[in-house]
Amino acid sequence: MPSWKLVCGLFLLFFGSLVGLFTAIYIQVEIPNPHDSARRQATVYYWADGSRMVSVGDVNRQDVRLSQVPRSVQRAVIAAENADFYSDSGVSVTGIGRAAVNIVKGKETQGGSTITQQYVKNTYLSQDQTVQRKVKELFLSLKVSNQRPKTEVLEGYLNTSWFGRDAYGIQAASYAYYGIPAKELDPAQAALLATVLKGAESFDPSLSAANHERAEDRWSWVLDRQVETGAMSAEERAKYTKFPEPKPPVKPTSQAGQIGYLVDLANKYVRGRSGLTGKDLAGGGYRIHTTFDKAKVFALTKAVEKVRGENLDPKERADDRHVQVGAASVRPEDGAIVAVYGGSDAIEHFSNNADTSGVPAASAFKPFVYAAALEQGIAEGERSGGGTGPVPLTPGQEGAPSMLMDLHSSLVESDHTAFVETGKKVGLKEVKRIAVASGLREESMAKLEPTFSIGTSTPSAVRLASAYTTFINEGRATEPYSVTKVEHDGGAVEGFEAPQKRRAMSSETASIVGSALRQVGWTTVGASKDPEGLRHYFPPWAGKTGPNDRMKSAWFIGMNEELSTSIAMFRTKPDVPHLLPMQGVGGEDSERGSAFPPLIWAAYEREIDGQ
Repeated sequence: MPSWKLVCGLFLLFFGSLVGLFTAIYIQVEIPNPHDSARRQATVYYWADGSRMVSVGDVNRQDVRLSQVPRSVQRAVIAAENADFYSDSGVSVTGIGRAAVNIVKGKETQGGSTITQQYVKNTYLSQDQTVQRKVKELFLSLKVSNQRPKTEVLEGYLNTSWFGRDAYGIQAASYAYYGIPAKELDPAQAALLATVLKGAESFDPSLSAANHERAEDRWSWVLDRQVETGAMSAEERAKYTKFPEPKPPVKPTSQAGQIGYLVDLANKYVRGRSGLTGKDLAGGGYRIHTTFDKAKVFALTKAVEKVRGENLDPKERADDRHVQVGAASVRPEDGAIVAVYGGSDAIEHFSNNADTSGVPAASAFKPFVYAAALEQGIAEGERSGGGTGPVPLTPGQEGAPSMLMDLHSSLVESDHTAFVETGKKVGLKEVKRIAVASGLREESMAKLEPTFSIGTSTPSAVRLASAYTTFINEGRATEPYSVTKVEHDGGAVEGFEAPQKRRAMSSETASIVGSALRQVGWTTVGASKDPEGLRHYFPPWAGKTGPNDRMKSAWFIGMNEELSTSIAMFRTKPDVPHLLPMQGVGGEDSERGSAFPPLIWAAYEREIDGQ
């Protein structure tokens, strides 16, 4: 056994070596020149055919002196991000250690960084998540903290931080969220900007209701935290009880028309599949290849504008005001999103109507109730050749089970009673399961009440178009996707393989529901969609709302082997939290607006046929 003197000697030698190594590295590390924002590369988006769609590359950053930033902003940011900023060494060793471990394990690395570390990362280093970069961050942060005054570090941090809305720095963020220079921000607004530093995708209150709730909670916490750290008195805190709503986001003119909606859809998919953040994408240098078909996007836009122009008159008819349209086309073969219509113009109407949950599906949801009944065997009967199971009979054929006939005819006629009763008999949980398995999002599902079966859920146009492909794909569903490949620094980013089909229902169930959807298509558009024989005379599989629907939406989903297109029409006003009624839109004979989505679909198909 070694003596205690030998053990202590070895320990001291090891510790001394570490200190020597640390000191040597510290001495050798030089503070590099700051990043040149002008050298940032653009992020380029490509159409499905490989041609360039849009280049997003301008860095929205305007540096300001710390003296131009109100003390309330400085206090809010320090309280939220690094309360002991003025007294710390510039690094959080435990935070760096935890980040290094997480990198090795492939986990998230956020959290634990000081303001100095974040400033160093923003100003001198890449955003790569590697152990080597974290080690370099440690030494640079120590050196910056020792050689630069804290006020200079804070000024640099405020000028280089990402606030979302394509805004780098407090000045750009102040204009992006409130339309004023940073020097005019009040303490309530300052707390909101400190809030979005946590991550604009989750805390920009304008992006979603969930974001708004999170933002309000953290905004209140930032104010309370200032009281806790002594940066604000309780009396002053009591003055700020009203949440400072920011102005709606705006898009650069290069993203006018439908381009901004396409970019948003692609970015959302990229973030979900790769772990990249909005900040990463705004940093530039990415090549994003999308599934969007340029000709179909333009054809869909033209069809919407044509039907609106011919049938709505907002100047003369009050019911025609505040009408919105959202639409999406998905390729049944593989789930690729080939076209969307997100609104009149992405730089004027920020919310993407094609990808927004909040519009009830109404009767367009009923095919999933029908499928659930067939899957549960409730619409079973004897086959003419023997055996049991769902019977693929058409209306009028002898021996069709009564419930099967009721659901078939009720789907065609948009009648509610049979579906409410079927939902009770099948079980609403089973209806929900089938809908989600087909591709509708869990979070868009309504409460499991009797009206659930007649479409109180609020899927997006993208999701409804995709879910309907299950009926044409013999019961197999495919996750919709919008990006085929992402490249950065000459290499491919992982995670963009095409989604694989999965079994959502039996092929027999899909065939029976598909038969009913064909009749819906025939009775709604028939052969009139193709009067000149440009393409084919067969009506589509179709789902729709009708005159019996009393919800504030109108839908039509038209589908064939090549394309599934869903179109939603609804009315919404920015200062009204709920949808406006559809009664009277387009005149008394419009069936609560339900007459127009089929017209848009037919016009769109004719545009495609004529290309």
